[in-house]
Amino acid sequence: MIVSGAVDSRASTTTAAIAVEDAHTAHNYSPLPVVATSARGAWITDVEGRRYLDCLAAYSAVNFGHHNPEIVAAAHRQLDELTLVSRAFHSDRLGPFCAVLSELCGKDLVLPMNSGAEAVETGIKVARKWGTEVKGVPEGMANIIVADNNFHGRTISIVSFSSDHSARAGFGPFTPGFRSTPFGDAEAVAAAIDQHTVAVLVEPIQGEAGVVVPPEDYLPRLRELCSRQNVLLIADEIQSGLGRTGRTFACDHWGVVPDVYLLGKALGGGIIPLSAVVAGRDVLGVLRPGEHGSTFGGNPLATAIGSEVVKILRRGEFQQRSAQLGKHLHARLRSLIGRGVLDVRGMGLWAGVDIDPRLGTGKQLSRALASRGVLVKDTQGSTLRFAPPLVITADEIDWAVEQLAAVLDGVAS
Repeated sequence: MIVSGAVDSRASTTTAAIAVEDAHTAHNYSPLPVVATSARGAWITDVEGRRYLDCLAAYSAVNFGHHNPEIVAAAHRQLDELTLVSRAFHSDRLGPFCAVLSELCGKDLVLPMNSGAEAVETGIKVARKWGTEVKGVPEGMANIIVADNNFHGRTISIVSFSSDHSARAGFGPFTPGFRSTPFGDAEAVAAAIDQHTVAVLVEPIQGEAGVVVPPEDYLPRLRELCSRQNVLLIADEIQSGLGRTGRTFACDHWGVVPDVYLLGKALGGGIIPLSAVVAGRDVLGVLRPGEHGSTFGGNPLATAIGSEVVKILRRGEFQQRSAQLGKHLHARLRSLIGRGVLDVRGMGLWAGVDIDPRLGTGKQLSRALASRGVLVKDTQGSTLRFAPPLVITADEIDWAVEQLAAVLDGVAS
């Protein structure tokens, strides 16, 4: 049996660390009362020495496990050589990274950035520029179609088309040029497209919405619509991509190749922020020097790590693990339907678990699971997200689900 070492009480070291954070850190998050100090594989250790099975993986940023030895070794090698020169100069790591990532995606060009939100913002800018210069949309008239309940980040342009009230309240005025349609409804997208539409921006599987998988014909229909109407299909694979769903990209499950991939999170190997926009030369080629940039975008340290991540992905082992262990995870979670679980959704090692709201909020259940040594995160009120590092084992999955069953039984009694 796996022993987490977690206990219900919170010792003074944890309390003190949280107090310092609360006193000096802006409260833009509401974290669980766990103070991490080290991690290996799928396990995190806190300041009291308690171990927790990480079933969140930093929202898919740690797909390949905490302190992955290959990725850490690549980081150490680069730290000893060169970390940052800005894009004012060339570096010997940028070209090779862009070459292998473009090959992985089957595209021509890569524009590296830092955060996932930066990749989305960049994708929006590129789509508008493409619309103006290639499609012939009058400047200032371009529109982009998005999906209800999307999550692409929290910059001002992105929250301008968010359905999340907490992400929008008090932050107006908002950026115009977006049209939102129900996720999974391809006919609504078809009706929303006009002569000024430059892109359809969509998550293949919606993460923050509760790991929502679209109908089987949704993405293929979007691909057909975009091709016919001369509109870019932009796939936000920041959470769903790079092995999370059992394929390199979630779009692969439907045989769909978007015009633009937005990548991030796991691309940085769980070590450093690294994101990318990947597209054909006919799309990314519209950018010229001075029109977009980032001091840290494509820095040598990040691109050395990113190259190692691509090398790992090309072997296919993590995609296979996610596919095989994902079936096990979903089967075990579905066995709890009727015991406090209402529904289980997702693909690969990614699951949204709807809890009967009469048993408590998702946040309350997340805290109860943390007290038993399992870390998950709530969303949408009463949904728990399971997205463990892809190095997790079947035994660890069994243990995590047993802890969830114990929590559900405890609150139901």
